[in-house]
Amino acid sequence: MMKGLTNWRLFALMTALLVFLSGCGREEISTLIPAGKVAQDQFNLLILSTIVMTFIILVVSVIYVLAIVKFRRSKLGDDMIPEQVEGSAKLEFIWTAVPIVLLLILAVPTVYSTFDLADVTAMDSVNEEGEQNNLTVNVTAKLYWWEFEYPEQEVVTAQELVVPTDERVYFNLISADIKHSFWIPSVGGKLDVNPENVNKFYLEFDKESSELEDGVFYGKCAELCGPSHALMDFKVKSVDREEFDQWIAAMQEEPEPAADALAQEGEETFANSCIGCHAVSGSGSAGAVGPNLATFGDRNRVAGFMEHNEENLKKWIQDPQEYKPGNLMPDGETNNGGEPFSEQELDALAAYLMSLSVEE
Repeated sequence: MMKGLTNWRLFALMTALLVFLSGCGREEISTLIPAGKVAQDQFNLLILSTIVMTFIILVVSVIYVLAIVKFRRSKLGDDMIPEQVEGSAKLEFIWTAVPIVLLLILAVPTVYSTFDLADVTAMDSVNEEGEQNNLTVNVTAKLYWWEFEYPEQEVVTAQELVVPTDERVYFNLISADIKHSFWIPSVGGKLDVNPENVNKFYLEFDKESSELEDGVFYGKCAELCGPSHALMDFKVKSVDREEFDQWIAAMQEEPEPAADALAQEGEETFANSCIGCHAVSGSGSAGAVGPNLATFGDRNRVAGFMEHNEENLKKWIQDPQEYKPGNLMPDGETNNGGEPFSEQELDALAAYLMSLSVEE
């Protein structure tokens, strides 16, 4: 008896926790707080399917309870045989028609939304001057980071996607190695990123990310891709069109030389050890071995997930495998010709990288 009571108490506690936790969520990463038309359409489908399933559960539960109460043996006795309804045309019509209606209620908006969200015919439309009417971003997934190319603007960045609000942004998705999946939970559902073909879709960003607690939306890889899959994050900054155009213009400019002496020393060390894999100019073409670092000082994370400060940056440079196993970045000793970076060199590199910024 006591064991049964304990189990019921545990069940009641878990149910209460489920109800309370269902209200928890961070606006920058929650699918239940949509921040764009695509996310809102998908959220509406979720609500519709939940309503239909709740209706079915309630109807079945009511019928089940009524049958138990009305036809219980203690009330009617052992010899009572309920009215037989086998072959009832009315009942057969009901339990055939109702599921069909419910399926249509789910299927029609789902099919419509599926084809609508897959419609990328406007991606290549141009105006009278031959310029694209809509922004297109080429996304390349790599172990374990993301590259973003704006082909029309000839701008490349990594780990932080910058997009304008209140307009469609089209994406070409491809992988440089294995299968990944591109997902910004607050803005739209995920789409596979394959090495053998380009997947295309669009998103709309209704809210500026500066209004969020962390100043960014969070994106993730949603396909198990290796030991550091959970750390393959990226950030999304959504800004108004004027600010986006300013960002593009800043990215197209050549980076200025380091200002202070320590950063200048770091720039020299970077040129001797890191420049072969990492670009520091946002203007150029995609396809670098390592992430483009033109906006490194503007990011809010080191390696996509570590707090953005010089100490974490130095730890990452010294031993990337300790923090993100399976990534392709060599350790500091390999990058420095077989000799570990000195503390002075690490300080200089960190100062230089933190100075790389295009935001005012």
